[in-house]
Amino acid sequence: MSKKQKYIRFRFSCFMLFLFCVMVLSGCANVRITDPARTATEQFLLSEAAVKAVDLLSFESLHGRTVFLDANNFSPAEKDFVLSEFRARLLLSGVSVSAKKGDAEIVVEVRSGGVGIDRYEALFGIPSFATPTALTNTVTLVTPEIAITKKIRQIGFASVSYVAYWADTGEIVASSGPAVGKSNREDWWLFGFGPNTIGDIPPVDYKTD
Repeated sequence: MSKKQKYIRFRFSCFMLFLFCVMVLSGCANVRITDPARTATEQFLLSEAAVKAVDLLSFESLHGRTVFLDANNFSPAEKDFVLSEFRARLLLSGVSVSAKKGDAEIVVEVRSGGVGIDRYEALFGIPSFATPTALTNTVTLVTPEIAITKKIRQIGFASVSYVAYWADTGEIVASSGPAVGKSNREDWWLFGFGPNTIGDIPPVDYKTD
C-alpha cells in the first residue's frame, strides 16, 4: 500500500470517527416539549372580545350603590374571566360589590348570548389529502399541501348583558346590553412563505428572530 493510499485511509478513518462522535453526543440531548390543552391564540381571542364587550356596558345608574353579582344564568367556558372583567368595570364605575346577596341593595344578573371563535380558511392551491389502500382502507400516504396563497382568519366574539333590580322588591333598576365585543387574528401565506400575521391580540406582536 502506497503512502498516498495510507494517508487517504487515515483521513477517512478520522472522518468516520468524527461522525461517530457527533452522533453519540447529539444523541445525549433531549428536549421535552409540552403543549397545553388550549392555545394562547384561543384564550387571547376570547378574553379580548370579552374586554371589548364589557367596555360597551353602562353602569351609570348603579353608581354609589351596593350590588350582588348573580351569575347563575351565565354559562360560557370563559365565565371566570368575563365575570372578573365585569366586576372590575363595576368597581371602576363607583359601584360596591357585596359577597352576600343579603347585604346588597341591588342584584345584578349577568347573562351572555355566547362567547366563542369563528374560523374561516381559504386556500388557492392543492390541499393535503390522504390516500387509503383498497384492501385495508387505512391511510398509507398523505400528500403535502401546496399553497400558492392561503389565509386563516379567526374572529372571537363575546356577548354580555345584565339586568339590575332592587333586592327587596324585585323592581327593575337598570339594564344594559347585549354588548358584543370582537377580536381577530389573520394569518396568510404566499408561495409557502409565512405566516404573516395581523390582528389585535398579543400573540400577533410576537416575532421570531
